[in-house]
Amino acid sequence: VDTGAGCLFIVKNYEGDVMNFDMAGEMADGVLQVVINDDVAVENSSFTTGRRGVAGTLVVEKIVGAAAEQGMALADLKALGGRINSATRSMGVALTSCTVPAAGRPTFEIGDGEMEFGVGIHGEPGRRRDTLKSADAIAEEICAAILGDLGDRAKGPALLFINGFGGTPLMELYLMYNSARNIFEKQGVTVTRSLVGSYVTSLDMAGCSITLTMLDDEATSMWDAPVHTVALRWGL
Repeated sequence: VDTGAGCLFIVKNYEGDVMNFDMAGEMADGVLQVVINDDVAVENSSFTTGRRGVAGTLVVEKIVGAAAEQGMALADLKALGGRINSATRSMGVALTSCTVPAAGRPTFEIGDGEMEFGVGIHGEPGRRRDTLKSADAIAEEICAAILGDLGDRAKGPALLFINGFGGTPLMELYLMYNSARNIFEKQGVTVTRSLVGSYVTSLDMAGCSITLTMLDDEATSMWDAPVHTVALRWGL
């Protein structure tokens, strides 16, 4: 993939991911790395040192990818990726487990009337197990965690990304979008860009995550730039 200007690895903060990309970077020249840690649910776990990287990875990839297409230098792309990551917070909730084909059984057990707050994208444990709640109640807890982590930065224009885990109907994702947007905008966030759909998935897991990225003019311009991939397509 190196076209002559070097490579930037965008890596979710899971210990196996970081280890393998570190090794790959040692085997190649001109490689820089951005580690994504947007998940506010769990500070440390058996899978990570520090916060996990989840759906905010897509936001960093889109914005940094657009800047790369416009010819931004590698070091500047790394700095941009770090800045977008620091402006991004996410948290998810799972209603079912996922089934890895090689295992043939659910990754974890969860009851029909239960949900896991703060689940990782691979099904890693979250903050706590709870009884099933409404979209408004789920959004209240997740948005409060995101706003609390962003603090004073949670004012002004933002991207709101509702990500499905693979087994959630689009209608339910839009219900969550409506709930989250109402909460954020009451707290001084202006949702100027949005994305709703199953993009950072966990096979057949039912559930979703909420991602909020605070935007400036550069980030907005790079988000709006045309993109033509399998998952994201807009513009020319």
